[in-house]
Amino acid sequence: MNGIVFDIQKFSIHDGPGIRTTVFLKGCPLRCLWCHNPESQERAAEISLIPSKCIGCGHCFHACPQGGHVMGEDGNRAFHRERCQRCGVCAEKCYAKALELIGREMTVEEVIAEVEKDKPFYETSGGGMTVSGGEPLFQFEFTLALLQEAKRRGLHTCIETSGFAPFERLEQIRPLVDLFLYDYKETDPARHQEYTGAPREVIVDNLIRLDQLGAKTILRCPIIPGLNARADHFAGIAAMANRLHNILEVNLMPYHPLGQSKSERIGKPAPMDDVTFPEAATVAAWEATVAAATRVPVKKGS
Repeated sequence: MNGIVFDIQKFSIHDGPGIRTTVFLKGCPLRCLWCHNPESQERAAEISLIPSKCIGCGHCFHACPQGGHVMGEDGNRAFHRERCQRCGVCAEKCYAKALELIGREMTVEEVIAEVEKDKPFYETSGGGMTVSGGEPLFQFEFTLALLQEAKRRGLHTCIETSGFAPFERLEQIRPLVDLFLYDYKETDPARHQEYTGAPREVIVDNLIRLDQLGAKTILRCPIIPGLNARADHFAGIAAMANRLHNILEVNLMPYHPLGQSKSERIGKPAPMDDVTFPEAATVAAWEATVAAATRVPVKKGS
């Protein structure tokens, strides 16, 4: 069983309890305007380029079988992405690390072997493995196999999901997941469709059905100034939290512009390049607003 992984992050402390290893899978059916992992949206591997790191050695020019990398008459390099076959040969030859292949095929055994390297930290902190993305349910068979093997080895498991998938997938993995980190992005259906490219109804329905099955959840709510940082959405978050019986807490996730530079590196537009970090006082006010309307603990996430 192989999957496309774009990162394995050690010592994660924000993706579930304790010290964790987070496995990031490529592929997502949503297109959130504020996405901070735009390199995760496509399932296929992608080439990242940081021009400022390029030393003009020319190795990528000779290595690329498609002639995608060239030096112009003005002395500036150019990357013709329309020619790129995403083979990664150019990245292998790039001594300066200006080029990087994002996404590689891995087996379940390879991923778990990497995860288990930090097992002593999990045992002392109550941590484990978190599967994230992208959307892990987009590579469902691989995610299922990962969770099965993790539980076979006694690891605590979390999954970070948008919930946008057939409910049968959530139902099938539920016994293998100790904690669902479940996104709640927008209360208004029309805005949800506009901001994420996906309907809200199936996500909410899946969340409620998952809760009815006894799944433990943390509601993860990205808050974006100018979009969903609104009183009615804060009220909607509280109402949803109050509706769930097995929810542990609500995490408010303030927008950060990390995705802007990532988008540029993979040759994609950054839809929200004019939005910056909200101030700490603003975030505290968001937390207080939601906390006042719910019985569930409300915390700042990241």
